[in-house]
Amino acid sequence: MTQAELNPPGIHVAGIQMIPVVGGRYKVWTKRFGTGPLKVLLLHGGPGFTHQYLEAMESFLPQAGIEMYYYDQLGCGNSDQPDDLSLWTRDRYREEVEEVRIGLGLDNFVLYGQSWGGMLSIEYALKYQHHLRGLVISNMTAGIQAYLARLDHLKSLLSDTSRAELDRLEAAEDYDAPEYQRIMMEELYPQTICRTKPWPEPVTRAFRDANLAIYNEMQGKSEFVVTGNFKDWESWDRLHEIEVPTLTIGAAHDTMDPKDLEKMATLVANGQYLHCPNGSHLAMWDDQAVYFEGLLRFLQTLT
Repeated sequence: MTQAELNPPGIHVAGIQMIPVVGGRYKVWTKRFGTGPLKVLLLHGGPGFTHQYLEAMESFLPQAGIEMYYYDQLGCGNSDQPDDLSLWTRDRYREEVEEVRIGLGLDNFVLYGQSWGGMLSIEYALKYQHHLRGLVISNMTAGIQAYLARLDHLKSLLSDTSRAELDRLEAAEDYDAPEYQRIMMEELYPQTICRTKPWPEPVTRAFRDANLAIYNEMQGKSEFVVTGNFKDWESWDRLHEIEVPTLTIGAAHDTMDPKDLEKMATLVANGQYLHCPNGSHLAMWDDQAVYFEGLLRFLQTLT
């Protein structure tokens, strides 16, 4: 029996609700933790990953009286996983977030987006900010060109031998080569994705369960060569349109330049910046005290 059959729309089982999306053709999984007047909807990254690596949230937000909602985007985790590449676009995912908001009955809520979820949260806010009380953009710059500029710094973290091999494999577009994957998983990611050793189990689980078809369609087959359908995404010149209170979160060792996140906080109408000096892309794990102290401080200003 599928998750959707176990939990049909409108039925809450231990906080779980399946929400119809794409005009009712599919369903996505959500789960509520905690109760309180301030409600936060969490958008995970990837694209194509799951809510799992955000499980650190449930140790902090509910205890602070904040009601939080996990949500596996369509194609991910516990949600329906249709085999239809036309579904994997920014615009459709933005409208999916609105369908989830309606399905959960949320209004005047906080939207939190991490990595790709940060891109999605910007897209949502630019169209639907009248539903938002606040916005959190974590570990996501406002344009792909800024991200690509950061990649030269990331490559400098590799040994000369590994960098030369990486360049050779990229020139051949051999992104599935075992050596390419080894350099990523053993040399780059432990420095820039999550610096906790070993990786927390929810992070490992999220990588294991990722839907790479979505990742390949939107990002591309490589962390370093953005060939997917969001390769031309740029929102720097529209950030001033975001008027709701906004927190941007950057980290010193992130795949995103923390200076970009700091700049973004000055470009939105009502922004604050949180810097995680020991963190990487998943600073909610490897700079946890700083991350959650700052996040909760911001959220409490919205209550």
